[in-house]
Amino acid sequence: MASVSLWRLYRPDALVVFNNPLIKSRLSWYYMVMNDQAPAKFHIAARLEANDDYASMSIDELWGLHDKLGETFDKVWGEHRERPNVSIIKDPLPKSSFLDVKVELVKRIIRNCTLCERRCGIDRTKRKGACMLDLRPRVASYFIHLGEEAPLVPSGTIFFTGCNLRCVYCQNWDISQKPENGVEVNEADLASMQIELRISEARNINWVGGEPTPNLHVIIPSMRILAEKGVNVPQLWNSNLYLTIEGMKLILHLIDIWLPDFKYGNDECALRYSVAPRYVEVVSRNLKMICDRDEDVIIRHLVLPGHVECCTKPILNWVTHNCPRAVVNIMNQYHPDYLVPRLSRYRELNRRVTGSELREAYGYAERMGIVRID
Repeated sequence: MASVSLWRLYRPDALVVFNNPLIKSRLSWYYMVMNDQAPAKFHIAARLEANDDYASMSIDELWGLHDKLGETFDKVWGEHRERPNVSIIKDPLPKSSFLDVKVELVKRIIRNCTLCERRCGIDRTKRKGACMLDLRPRVASYFIHLGEEAPLVPSGTIFFTGCNLRCVYCQNWDISQKPENGVEVNEADLASMQIELRISEARNINWVGGEPTPNLHVIIPSMRILAEKGVNVPQLWNSNLYLTIEGMKLILHLIDIWLPDFKYGNDECALRYSVAPRYVEVVSRNLKMICDRDEDVIIRHLVLPGHVECCTKPILNWVTHNCPRAVVNIMNQYHPDYLVPRLSRYRELNRRVTGSELREAYGYAERMGIVRID
């Protein structure tokens, strides 16, 4: 764990970032939860009472109940955004809650897995899905991360192994493409990690990987444990956002700040470099779901060499017109990794991004009126 003095020494920008009124306004819900001025959304979901017989319902009936409770949640969350009441984190949980309904749904989905847009339909209680994971989640590491965006530092990162994408330049390929490198965990382990990280002054719990999506069946139950214990900490979804609508609906009411990647501005590049069909449709759909709710979001875009015109500019244009409140990190740290240096067919990516490419990306964002953060 990084000590308090270390993060203050190495990331002084994290101390002053919320002095910027625009950043504070666009990340206002996260800011309140971070400072224990409002309850994390999972606390609200855990105290929204549900039918006691939800477990006996069919999957369609369960989704109907979920969506009805979701409407009530949105009203209650709206009240907390106006007049936050953090004291609810000490209230006892009802016998059955909105959060319990989500736990039941994700445990059923995992038997015919459609959490991500691979929609492999595999019973992951018996064998591995397209994410290379079975029922047992694996964590490569968890620690206080000092390298994230300033509003997030110090960030309590939990790195899962496995991933539903196959990015040829992945800089975490040793865990994303080799899930066996992790240590098996359960929801109680994840809850303990979150508590330890929060005690170590983590501003958030940063679900990352690899990719967190295949692990929703343990992430969501771990939040219930925190709700029972009265532990308040913002939940951060650091993801490729290649989820199904079902996957998105499960987490929409639980995530306090979103940190999604938007990698490609067209499907041809997404197929070539990440084997991701319908990438633009899926990611833009999911981002629209987030932005239409005025959620707090920092969108990451990693600039790829030679891809400013085909990817960077279309993405920034889309964000301008569909997620105007979003903060954007145009990332400059691409370097050739994983398969790129090894296979000649990806030679066009076997270089760094040039200064002129970065200036073009930054200048375009400025012309579009995008609020940037590093």
